[in-house]
Amino acid sequence: MLAATLCVALPAPAQTADPIGAFLVERGLASAPDPAPSWRDRAAAMVIDAMSFLDVPYRSGGNHADEGFDCSGFTRHLFALNLGLTLPRRSHEQAVAAGLTPVSRRELLPGDLVFFNTLRRTFSHVGIYVGNGRFIHSPRPGASVRIEDMHTSYWARRFDGARRPAPLIASTDRPVAGDAERARPER
Repeated sequence: MLAATLCVALPAPAQTADPIGAFLVERGLASAPDPAPSWRDRAAAMVIDAMSFLDVPYRSGGNHADEGFDCSGFTRHLFALNLGLTLPRRSHEQAVAAGLTPVSRRELLPGDLVFFNTLRRTFSHVGIYVGNGRFIHSPRPGASVRIEDMHTSYWARRFDGARRPAPLIASTDRPVAGDAERARPER
């Protein structure tokens, strides 16, 4: 069976129909809009897109909003849709996938994958970090996609680590002050 790689093309930036903006750019009084979104911008857009799936029901093996998501199907869907990256199907496979770099809890940024031990197995659950100590995920049968606080005792005790796509590591964008969890001990 051939493995398919999903690539999502980003739309070309719209040409500005703003004659005043064009005039200001010509005169050096304003800067031209960025021609393509950075990886960090795409990760932020992924977090916003993830929120559009709030209340989609959990479904074991689910990969799409129409049928429901399980945790890894949810992260896989969003990474393919927004970053053009195909993640492995299972959470423990996502945790060790090539091209994903470990990130400490103190250095989390929106769009990072966060992993938890919820079934007495390392990396048995995955979600997407949204900022301010919260993550979005598809939790379990009978529940729906939701945002949770990583500082609650349940999630804090089960945190296994985080991963970030290599292009986000290489990004020159700097984290927003106060977004990283500096007060939490690293695990």
